[in-house]
Amino acid sequence: MTATRSGAGPDDGPPVVDVRNLRKTYRVKGGPEKVAVADVSFEVRRGEIFGILGPNGAGKTTTVECLAGLRRADGGTVRLLGRDPQAAPASVREDVGIQLQEAALHDRITVGEALDVFASFYERRADPAELMDLLDLTEHRNVQFGKLSGGQKQRLSIALALVGKPQVAILDELTTGLDPAARRATWELVERVRDSGVTILLVTHFMDEAERLCDRLVVIDRGTVVAQGTPTELTDGLRRDRGVRLRFAEDTGRGRALDLLTALATRDDDVTAVVSADGEIEVTGTRKVLFAVVRELAAADVVPDDVRTVTHSLEDVFVDVTGRQYRADENDEENVA
Repeated sequence: MTATRSGAGPDDGPPVVDVRNLRKTYRVKGGPEKVAVADVSFEVRRGEIFGILGPNGAGKTTTVECLAGLRRADGGTVRLLGRDPQAAPASVREDVGIQLQEAALHDRITVGEALDVFASFYERRADPAELMDLLDLTEHRNVQFGKLSGGQKQRLSIALALVGKPQVAILDELTTGLDPAARRATWELVERVRDSGVTILLVTHFMDEAERLCDRLVVIDRGTVVAQGTPTELTDGLRRDRGVRLRFAEDTGRGRALDLLTALATRDDDVTAVVSADGEIEVTGTRKVLFAVVRELAAADVVPDDVRTVTHSLEDVFVDVTGRQYRADENDEENVA
């Protein structure tokens, strides 16, 4: 489920990013042509966090590098703020900030020095002190890059992407390698940046990250968009049964409930299957299955100790549209020279 937004949210004006039928291939020395991006299309609205989700090697990084004018596309069209970064990369340089997965700084440069150096590249620049305050880096101003924690390095990467006061920020695999606490803190920072007025393209292979942060997203697999929409639209659109899990403190209660619900499945079209395993009963059916289960048990005065609905995730969406399980590191061959 997406987080509650505190900012104004996406607007209904023209898209700030418009990608149509993007294609990019590589010629591997001594080998066959590799298709990194086969056919990718999407639009990004001003003021939203837009996700590009998929396993490693799916074509995500290549897509945003073409969008930023860092790689030449072999086909399709790309527009950023109405301009063509393929024909004129310099035309978007002042308006897009990029944090790339493989980017690194010299170990001895300090946080303050890095921000000052990067700020010097832009005619229009943010106040480094304000950025450090926004991203909780002020107390680390004089700390060398090599001595920062993983989370602190990622916060600095975001600051460097924002130092040119961009309208659009591309954040690539932002939380890879971070511990759970640092990941959650980074998510909060991303939302804070979006609420400051920056449109964000979030490249990630983490399903939970996309569900938490993204207003809308595309799922890319093997260089092609296989699903797109809001996280809720994608999960609600699954052609799958809903589920309810019940737990009882006593075996006798579970046994009686199992008999009642098994009988219910034979006469109620909203209940399609009843399974007992690991001390729980799972009932699947239509979107009304929860009501059918509660009504049946309440009529018999059988009260479970715990009732949980089985919710679908973006991982279920990936399985549904591709026919195979999601493995984040599935095709880790994207960055071909």
